[in-house]
Parts: sequence; C-alpha cells; structure tokens
Amino acid sequence: MTVLVLLGVLALVIGGCACVVWAERGGPRWASAVATVTLAAGELLRRSQKNRRRSLNPTSSDGGGGGD
Repeated sequence: MTVLVLLGVLALVIGGCACVVWAERGGPRWASAVATVTLAAGELLRRSQKNRRRSLNPTSSDGGGGGD
C-alpha cells in the first residue's frame, strides 16, 4: 500500500514538472495553472525546510560564534 502511495506522489511530481516545462513553452491554460500550483508547492517546501533548519540551530542567530 505504501508503495502505491509513493508511486502516486512520484507521478504527481513528474506530471507537475512536465506541466512547468510545457507551460513555459506556451502550453494550454490548464498546464499553466498546474505549473503555478507546482511551483507554489515547491516554494512552500523550501520555506518549511529553511524554518526547520533554523529551529534546529537556534544559536546561529546570536551574532557570534565565540566559544568563550
């Protein structure tokens, strides 16, 4: 069952990437909409990973790295 879910997610990712390329080359309006959703999802994932890294290392924002 898990394999089927992962294959479904993989198919959605590949389809989204294909729509991004197709929309860039002047594809139909629906491909442009799918491309917009795909790019927005990618941006959300990038931001969540940045936030996760910041929360794992809270001492990096103290302005110094001194080991006194």
